[in-house]
Amino acid sequence: MLAANIALPWKIVIIFVAGCAAGISNGIAGGGTFLSFPTLLALGIPSLTANVSSSVGILPSTFGGIRGFRQELVTHRQLFKELVPTCVLGSGAGTALLLTGSNHTFSLVVPWLIGVATVLFAISPRVTKMLAKMERSTDPNAVRRRSLFVGIFISSAYGGYFGAGLGIVLLAVMALTLPYDINVLQGLRVALSLLINTVAGVVFIVRGHLALQAVFVLLAGALVGGWLGTLLIRRVSPKAVRALVIIIGTVTTVKLALSA
Repeated sequence: MLAANIALPWKIVIIFVAGCAAGISNGIAGGGTFLSFPTLLALGIPSLTANVSSSVGILPSTFGGIRGFRQELVTHRQLFKELVPTCVLGSGAGTALLLTGSNHTFSLVVPWLIGVATVLFAISPRVTKMLAKMERSTDPNAVRRRSLFVGIFISSAYGGYFGAGLGIVLLAVMALTLPYDINVLQGLRVALSLLINTVAGVVFIVRGHLALQAVFVLLAGALVGGWLGTLLIRRVSPKAVRALVIIIGTVTTVKLALSA
């Protein structure tokens, strides 16, 4: 009812601001869809359409991240190349599941997915230390490598199914399986998120499940926000970044659970 009383120019402004905020969030720590998806829902766009429109609309927010973390990505480009097929297959599987499933199932499952991802990311430093102490096999890296590819496939399927929280899921998987610092993980997260969302976006565009006006406004806002977020990431401590991710994930989980 509230959405029906908002004039079109104000809706455009609201969506643009949401796109900027989502872009900044993605540039710093991921979770931008936590802002854009609820905004589209509040403006009266159906949940499935809001989900796919949000995923496509905030794609530009990751472009700035690619540039901001180009040194980390060049250093680990071989790992990224190895993960490309896994991401493509996983994202394709997730979009297929979304488009063939029901809206009711979608509404029930999403809060659980985000909640588990948030908890996993929150405890990943302790789990990583515990695994390091427990490693006694002759080739512990092989176990971690298999876990990485399985985790990335699941993350990609999640991203194709529901974009919100993809950055958190990817960071959680990589924090548990890769011995790199937060900046390296952020760089890989940005590149993998762009790939996963692009695959899903192509499918959504072909299938025509988009609110095109909202998508175009989000695209503009996310491009600006993504650039601003990348500028901020180097000025924020790793602990602050991790805390921001956890807060965004927790708030979104509660909101979606209460509205399911």
